[in-house]
Amino acid sequence: MTESRTALVTGANKGIGYAIAAGLGALGYRVGVGARDDARREAAVGQLRAAGVDAFGVPLDVTRDDSVAAAAELLEREVGHLDALVNNAGISGELGPGWVQDPTALDVDAVRTVVDTNVLGVVRVTNAVLPLLQRAPLPRVVNVSSRVGSVTWQADPDVDLGAVMALYAPTKSYLNAITVQYARHFRGTDLLVNAACPGLVASDFTGFRGSRTPEQGAAVVVRLATLPAGGPTGGFFDESGTVPW
Repeated sequence: MTESRTALVTGANKGIGYAIAAGLGALGYRVGVGARDDARREAAVGQLRAAGVDAFGVPLDVTRDDSVAAAAELLEREVGHLDALVNNAGISGELGPGWVQDPTALDVDAVRTVVDTNVLGVVRVTNAVLPLLQRAPLPRVVNVSSRVGSVTWQADPDVDLGAVMALYAPTKSYLNAITVQYARHFRGTDLLVNAACPGLVASDFTGFRGSRTPEQGAAVVVRLATLPAGGPTGGFFDESGTVPW
């Protein structure tokens, strides 16, 4: 058994990621604040520590193999195990007026960039820290997704998902699918893997257009990151329950 609970949150220097780190810290987790910007990362660590959270910085660019490998090595030295990994880092890609991303005008390089962060970044980080997760008694992985990644809701004309986001939304569908694959691989073990929808949160990411606070958005993520033994795996959840694929 490990002596203390530890977590890594990617993209944790602001917004929902910061709120997730704060929420886990309030539950007694030692939290690695993963972020690529040195100044913002250290500022977030300082704020978390001032609030009583046992936080430490993890330099991490999820799009770079060398950065992810270095982060895994730092975690090996610093904590030796992980009870929870929250893959929160993500980007929207360029948004047109009204947040529209026109599928007929997509730039292929832009698609690659968003997929590299929102999907491949999750695979890089998850696989790099799997040995640390597998040393924990009840390891949890939470991938922060979005309701716009629900193909069921995207295809339903009666569901209002806002503007067409042909660049961002499919990356969250892809993220949901890879979440299921990890869950299938680890089914029957203590490692649970789920996707979470925090809702439309007022943050830098949304241009502060959302109606929800980062703390409200973080709540479902924190719950999934701290599931008890026998909890669900391979699911997609928001605060109200299951989100359709």
